[in-house]
Amino acid sequence: MVRTDGRQPAEMRPVTLVTPCTKHAEGSCRIEVGDTVVLCTASVTDRVPPFLRDSGRGWVTAEYGMLPRSTSTRTDREAAKGKQSGRTLEIQRLIGRALRSVVDLTQIGDRTITIDCDVLQADGGTRTASITGGFVALAQALQWLKTERNAFPRIPLNDPVAAISVGVVQNQLLLDLNYAEDSDAMVDMNVVMTGRGCFVEVQGTAEAFPFTRQRLDDMLDLSAKAIQDLIAKQREALGGLV
Repeated sequence: MVRTDGRQPAEMRPVTLVTPCTKHAEGSCRIEVGDTVVLCTASVTDRVPPFLRDSGRGWVTAEYGMLPRSTSTRTDREAAKGKQSGRTLEIQRLIGRALRSVVDLTQIGDRTITIDCDVLQADGGTRTASITGGFVALAQALQWLKTERNAFPRIPLNDPVAAISVGVVQNQLLLDLNYAEDSDAMVDMNVVMTGRGCFVEVQGTAEAFPFTRQRLDDMLDLSAKAIQDLIAKQREALGGLV
């Protein structure tokens, strides 16, 4: 099949990481993946959720949202509706889990780092872009804690983490689905991995029919290579910080 944007099946969209990109946040990154654009900011607060009080552990969490005209037609702000959708809650929990997986929370102290991921423009893969860009913002916030607060002797990151989508469209295995491809996918999968090649999360769904173990292995292999390329871009953007 010919992809809608002319890419090869195993080719990612162009990825750009702009960091830092805001004035006030302790860490920030604007990630562009093709036509998907997400602003990720990291904020440090000197408190933890009640369940972590007096535990000696810090916390990393995430919030996610799409601006009203990030899509082809305007969507009402969730704040105006009075509650977040199930999709939004599921995505921000995924982002939080992914980022916590590579942080030594025992070194943060009684602090919370909140990663805000605001989708400025959506064309598929907003959750995976949020994880990849969110890690860059998180690493900057931890560097800020080290240099400005003398919070720890070394940045408490165990590994970088990034994410990519992969799927099957018209029986063809495709990497990094855009919106048109995702809408037509027979199989849709999001893969989150660390720099050492360990899996953090795999979300895979057969939209049309069940897929084989071999197909699963093929999707994971394709994702693993792409994630290493994304992590190389993270390291470059951070100037060797991680």
